[in-house]
Amino acid sequence: MKIASDNWSAPLTILPLNAELEIAPLARLFDETATSYKFVFFLSLLDILKRNQFQAGEPIPFRDLIVEMLANSWYPHTYFRLSFGRQDQITARLDSLPLQIGEPILKFKDPDKKLLRATIGEHPLDHSLMRFVPFRLLRPFFEEDLRGIPDYKVNEAIACLAKEERGQKAPLYSFSKQRDAILPHPLWTEYIRVHFALIQGWAAWHWLEYMQRCNQAVPAISAKLFPPQERGSLKPQIEYWKLAIQHLDLRCIYTDSLLSPDRMSLDHFLPWSFVAHHQLWNLVPTLPEVNSSKLDRLPAETYCRRLAQLQHQGLVLTSQRMPESQWERVVEPFLSDLKLADRRDLLDECKLAEAYESCVKPQLAIAKTLGFTPNWHYRACGGAVTGSP
Repeated sequence: MKIASDNWSAPLTILPLNAELEIAPLARLFDETATSYKFVFFLSLLDILKRNQFQAGEPIPFRDLIVEMLANSWYPHTYFRLSFGRQDQITARLDSLPLQIGEPILKFKDPDKKLLRATIGEHPLDHSLMRFVPFRLLRPFFEEDLRGIPDYKVNEAIACLAKEERGQKAPLYSFSKQRDAILPHPLWTEYIRVHFALIQGWAAWHWLEYMQRCNQAVPAISAKLFPPQERGSLKPQIEYWKLAIQHLDLRCIYTDSLLSPDRMSLDHFLPWSFVAHHQLWNLVPTLPEVNSSKLDRLPAETYCRRLAQLQHQGLVLTSQRMPESQWERVVEPFLSDLKLADRRDLLDECKLAEAYESCVKPQLAIAKTLGFTPNWHYRACGGAVTGSP
């Protein structure tokens, strides 16, 4: 799923009106939502409708919805390690599957989740995810009819009410005779087709608000809800560090090995899957084999001081070698993310070290609570560099 960036610019609370449909129940779809089920279910329904080219009356089996929900949950839960909330069971279902995830998925070369869906679909799936959410999502369409009905009878009542042709108050879908599939309403299917980008952005915004409440200290939530289309180029960052290495004897913070511009790799000190950015303040040059060994594990806190020292060396050298206007653009993220007030503070080793202590150590602690492997370090063994968690 790809969400256009302008759909994240403001909360979308007004959906387009339609002469044949009452839009108010749709607008109330996520009122008082305490778990992620409704968000993930609705976004998954949108994905399937689009993939089916919005064919009216095309049944959508519960199994297809389960696969789509698990696929949509895989990146935020498994890859980015976000919390879906204490009551949520989607992630437990996902964790119970022995999934063999290959490089195309891990490298974001599966933007439509085709491989991910196929991988999930190979396994027996727990249909209990469909016990409530397909029915309760429709509740705003039948609020008056459901007054006074005990909770244990609500599903049955909604299934029966959804059968009826209700004119403007028609629900999004009804259910198959066996209650193992939904039947999207033709008018709603067409409405979604016409306004797809806006409706998808509206639903994604509500999910973002929910996920931010569940992950209050985690950075870049909006970048972690859906499969990234790409990680972006590191070419400018590589050129920055090559310039520094060409003029300084810089050493790898993990191994103390002397670095060469012809044999270096950039490491995200805080894993990319945690920060979801390529800012220079979090990137350090290291040996390619060291970087490939580290993966997304968290370095031991003892490396924070070395990180700050290496960054200080790079900042001083590039401030002397780069045009001033270029250097100022390059270091702007250092100032904002490390909360430094003045560019001169970047050239003060003590102030820079204090800023890294204040910024990085708390983020290491947060990442640890999300399940990233902590306290990773290197040790030399027979001349080779090896990693050890």
